[in-house]
Amino acid sequence: MRLVKWEALPETMQTPQVREYYDILSKKRGSLLCKRLFDIGVSAVMLVLLSPVFLVLAVVIKLDSPGPVFYRQVRLTQYGKPFRIFKFRTMVQGADKGSQVTVGGDSRITRVGRVIRKCRLDEIGQLLDVFRGTMTFVGTRPEVPKYAASYTPEMMATFLLPAGVTSLTSIYYKDEERLLNGAEDSDRVYVEKILPGKMRYNLEGIRSFGFFKDIKIMGMTFLAMLGKEYTHS
Repeated sequence: MRLVKWEALPETMQTPQVREYYDILSKKRGSLLCKRLFDIGVSAVMLVLLSPVFLVLAVVIKLDSPGPVFYRQVRLTQYGKPFRIFKFRTMVQGADKGSQVTVGGDSRITRVGRVIRKCRLDEIGQLLDVFRGTMTFVGTRPEVPKYAASYTPEMMATFLLPAGVTSLTSIYYKDEERLLNGAEDSDRVYVEKILPGKMRYNLEGIRSFGFFKDIKIMGMTFLAMLGKEYTHS
């Protein structure tokens, strides 16, 4: 995983707030290399092992509702570059024309989609993104441009690394949909209340970045999927 020269960063990232995080990461190039090699090796193995699951999901999604197997929404990754994420489709086709955050009981979610989301199987399509380098296993979750437009100068530092499949934020905010239940304006609540809290952990993750810490977070993610509860301050 390569960290470009400071002068090569987008102008929106060449700020004093981002420089603090850039200097931290520039001293950890060995960990960044290990991170990328780990991403390639593990994602390749998991894609092979989970290929039967990919096939089953593709069949049940197509049988359940019209539309593609994958949901290819535009998200932002390293240096703010847009990419089309791979997620197994769990909502009706055209659902992203409304709010881009999902609340519990959302009528746009399909019958099969509810089961897939409950088991977190919609996320395994991102193994394709990890393998091709548009994402990494541990990092800030990929945001849609609509919400990234509200980032503060310090929040822009999260674009120094590729978007991630999981992070401490993903663990602590795994019930994000429940937090948005009952909100009259879910977009506003997300940007004003939830996003700042999530970013606090994302930015701390960059300050304390290390390859073995990534491994620990992946282990915590696995335990969270099995039902272990983690609380945050």
